[in-house]
Amino acid sequence: MTDFRTARRRALPALALAASLATAAACGSRMPLPPPGAVDADRFLFERGTEALAEEHWLEAREYFRRLVDTYPQSRYRPEAKLGIGDAFFGEDRVDSNILAANEYREFLTFFPLHARADYAQYRLAMAYARQVLAPRRDQSSTREALTEIERFIASYPQSDLLPEAQQLARDLRDRLGDYEYAIGLQYFRQKWYTGSMMRFQYILESYPEYSGRDQVYFHVGEMLYRADQKTDALVWYERLVTECPDSERLEDAKRRIAEIKR
Repeated sequence: MTDFRTARRRALPALALAASLATAAACGSRMPLPPPGAVDADRFLFERGTEALAEEHWLEAREYFRRLVDTYPQSRYRPEAKLGIGDAFFGEDRVDSNILAANEYREFLTFFPLHARADYAQYRLAMAYARQVLAPRRDQSSTREALTEIERFIASYPQSDLLPEAQQLARDLRDRLGDYEYAIGLQYFRQKWYTGSMMRFQYILESYPEYSGRDQVYFHVGEMLYRADQKTDALVWYERLVTECPDSERLEDAKRRIAEIKR
């Protein structure tokens, strides 16, 4: 028998305790429950949980789904109820609830890897991490976690209806990581530590070739070479900006540099 309760005790104990207290409060309300031994009691719990989820009654939905998961291990509704618990945490969209949602989706994938909705669980797992992404100048651990999970989705479920959303999320996450590297590189550039700046900019171009801010990278690489009196090499980067990024706010600056070097 799959023991979700044991898995929960091993993962995120403090957050799980907070969730347990919250669901206990929900249980204290007068929620309709099937009588002991009732036929189709699991179906009753699943339907009530689904209704509560649709109405965004997150605590109530979790209580119904949790009862089903923990009480009816052979129920055909159990996998969907497990997803429902994750969705109820996800719906609350708080820092702690997104962490707990990610844990529920990961457990689902562990215990039901071949389920028809495994792609949904994998996508939601990535989204739960993506919601924890911080500003570009701050720690990007959650961004990297989210990118790892969404790349796993793209590799594992190429036929999924969620693929377009997953591909867009992957682009957004790579852009965020590119922004992080660019912010550091720009800081080094302003401090005139061009070696460190060049290393960051080269890393962006190698790791995130579709980075939406690459025009800024091209320009600053060109500027570093220009200031080092390597104008022929700088010209390559200015021309690359003009060719690849015709809508860049740096376009006119690059054109002026090109004209100056060619004179």
